[in-house]
Amino acid sequence: MKGFNALALCFIYSCGVLAQQAAADSAPTPELSESVTQLDKHPEDKPLEKAENIDLDKPIEKLPEPAVENPVPSSDDTDSVQQTDEQVQDSDDDYDDGVPFVLLGKEVPPRTATRMSWTPSQSFEGIAGSTPVLVVNGARQGPVLCLTAAIHGDELNGIEIVRRVMYDIEPEKLTGTVIGVPIVNLQGFRRNSRYLTDRRDLNRFFPGNPDGSLASRIAYSFFSEIIDNCSYLVDLHTGSFHRTNLPQIRADLLNSSVVELSQGFGSTAVLHSGGAKGTLRYAANMHGIPTVTLEAGEPMRLQDKEVAHGVKAIQTLMNKLNMLKKARFWGKPEPVFYESTWVRADYGGILFSQVFLGKRVNEGEVLGTVTDPITNKRHEVQSPAKGRVLGMALNQVVMPGFAAFRIGIEREEDEVIGPAVEDPDNLDSSGIDRSSTGDVAASDPDYEPETAE
Repeated sequence: MKGFNALALCFIYSCGVLAQQAAADSAPTPELSESVTQLDKHPEDKPLEKAENIDLDKPIEKLPEPAVENPVPSSDDTDSVQQTDEQVQDSDDDYDDGVPFVLLGKEVPPRTATRMSWTPSQSFEGIAGSTPVLVVNGARQGPVLCLTAAIHGDELNGIEIVRRVMYDIEPEKLTGTVIGVPIVNLQGFRRNSRYLTDRRDLNRFFPGNPDGSLASRIAYSFFSEIIDNCSYLVDLHTGSFHRTNLPQIRADLLNSSVVELSQGFGSTAVLHSGGAKGTLRYAANMHGIPTVTLEAGEPMRLQDKEVAHGVKAIQTLMNKLNMLKKARFWGKPEPVFYESTWVRADYGGILFSQVFLGKRVNEGEVLGTVTDPITNKRHEVQSPAKGRVLGMALNQVVMPGFAAFRIGIEREEDEVIGPAVEDPDNLDSSGIDRSSTGDVAASDPDYEPETAE
């Protein structure tokens, strides 16, 4: 497994194209469909550079040279560009009804798979670095599905899920466009850390602020340059801080468009969760982009079973969205959990679990034990309700109040009253849930909630 982890990580990293941000003075993005329109961010009527069509699955020997911003073409270059445009114009007749897709100042023709790079700003050069962005534009126009992973740099399963999904897509068979960003938080990924280099959680600053902190500026750039182009968004995560999650969809089930999206992942458990303010999911939903979180597994590891489930779930979604005609077969359907509760340890000591992810438990059933290594006193952690284990801590030393198990409770939708229970450590030392008290990042620059999403 360690060899697989290292090989996969090296392959992922080698596929990134560390290029500079493409020219900002580009033409307006064409409309993909009646319901999906990209923002007009480039008012000048200047020809866009055509993205190269490549085989994403083929390893690259050498990284391309960084793009030069606002290049001034020579007369020879102008003749070459005109010739290329004529060739592209001639080939447009070969497309079914696909349309070019514009991202990061480049035009991606139909039936094209390509690599791009996103960087927050030239002012971040040498700090943030360039992040690889994979794009597949299909032969027919349709929705734009965005896949993001590693907003927390130590969550590795999502990176491999995005890689496998993107490299398996054949542009000729695709309807619409798929954007994959396997490593959003490149700073954290390089340091095996959940956080940015300034110790902030990037997933608490969306949609960002161009005049704010480093995290706010990165969030703003990513949201405006990438996320604004999406019709749907799936943000991939794992458990955090030595916790693991059953593969599950986190979705705001009070939002009808999100409910419809959440029903497309096959036999994957769905948990009602509005999301904390500042998360990418919350910001995108508020922006009118139906968004869910796909949680699978634990941080700092590549887990093949969880990765395979995630890949299959996203491919099932693409079939449901009529983007791919590739049916995937699942077993027994998973329930929707409109309510959940975190079970906390009342005593400190060594936690040993007696249940496994996905296990159905009854009220009063022992979930695990906490043993004081000095006095040898043992205390049981019991389930407060009948339900299913959706998340749990790995065996470790815990303190009193540590969130050890997340139990999903099956109730009817009309039985649920009040907001969804969010992630375990949004409570600060004073007992206030600071995830819902407004723009926490703006009021307290050192606030760092510990949460799985």
